[in-house]
Amino acid sequence: MSKNTELRFTKPAMRILENEHRYLTFLMEEWHEIVLLFEREELSVEDGRRLLIDLRKQITDFMLPLQNHTKKEEEIFFPLLGTYIGFEQGPLVGIQEEHREIDSYIGNFLHYTEGNMDLLSLGQIQAAVRDAGEAFEVLTVHFMKEETVLFPMAETQLKVADQERLCEQLNTLITRSS
Repeated sequence: MSKNTELRFTKPAMRILENEHRYLTFLMEEWHEIVLLFEREELSVEDGRRLLIDLRKQITDFMLPLQNHTKKEEEIFFPLLGTYIGFEQGPLVGIQEEHREIDSYIGNFLHYTEGNMDLLSLGQIQAAVRDAGEAFEVLTVHFMKEETVLFPMAETQLKVADQERLCEQLNTLITRSS
């Protein structure tokens, strides 16, 4: 995990989103360790199933904060930023497509790992784990894009009143059901 504890952004709303990225990255890195075991080790089907159970639990636990964070971005942050930079083309279009891609990879993983895992072959387990690995990769690049493109735009372009309103709206916990 990244050891840098300094937040880069100065506006409170962007600091909230950046801090959520840090928390989500911490959770992701925990389950990504299991994905890496599948890539590095020659696992038996029994070990694969045991690790898959742990991976599924960690990803399932990860889903609530990820969904809450994504909802904040899509329902609050992106619509406001879009009034400044546009909705039809540009960075918001690509970022929103990445949200769908992340949902797809995680959804595939969860779909193929539900039910009795004793029925899965090692090949099926490895294929499902690859989806989790792809989700990790897309999420990692996605957070970087938001932090290097969207967040700086918001810091420099949003009016003070919009910054303050955005901060009030974003200032909720992503770890609780809404």
